[in-house]
Amino acid sequence: MTVTQDLSFITLITNASVLVQLVMALLLAVSLMSWTYIFRKMFAIRSARSQTEEFERAFWSGGNLSTLYQDATSNRRKSAGKSGALERIFEAGMGEFNKVKASLGNKGGSDSAALLDGARRAMRAAYQREMDALESHLAFLASVGSVSPYVGLFGTVWGIMNAFRGLANVQQATLAAVAPGIAEALIATAIGLFAAIPAVVAYNRFSHDVDRLAIRFESFIEEFSNILQRQAH
Repeated sequence: MTVTQDLSFITLITNASVLVQLVMALLLAVSLMSWTYIFRKMFAIRSARSQTEEFERAFWSGGNLSTLYQDATSNRRKSAGKSGALERIFEAGMGEFNKVKASLGNKGGSDSAALLDGARRAMRAAYQREMDALESHLAFLASVGSVSPYVGLFGTVWGIMNAFRGLANVQQATLAAVAPGIAEALIATAIGLFAAIPAVVAYNRFSHDVDRLAIRFESFIEEFSNILQRQAH
């Protein structure tokens, strides 16, 4: 067997100590989960952005609010994925506004402050639910990005320790004798970086995208509240 064959990637992994192999397996599993969440989050944010833009165009086109509310309710009942986050926020606010207005009307009164406060609280609650959904799994990506290099480094340190301990039984220490053990150990760090780098990049990108969506949601809540305030008088 040649030196190149001895130092091949697969051979180094199979010849590594059990603990280093467990570290590698853990990092590969975490990396696989990380990539799964990255793709899922990428499609979810892209869909949320597209649905938000579509609803904003419909809302600011000057359509009737009652018609928009009926369409939003119909979309949510047909499919949870058909209605967007901003549309569900609007539905929550408009629905609460209509309920409070009907309740006050039955009592023969009209309280614009109660109407507006109820609608704002409903939209804020819906906003928090939507933000929780958009931010799901971001903490996992952050943890992978920060912890994976250290897990890989632990496997590397352990592998190098074993490599140098093996030199105690060798009369003449040469680079050829220690190189395979060190190469095995360094693979753990490489796998740790392979898991961490995409997770960090994805976390930063998704956090930025979620923050931009949050600003759009909050701006809509304020603007829609102004519209409802005018209707309450």
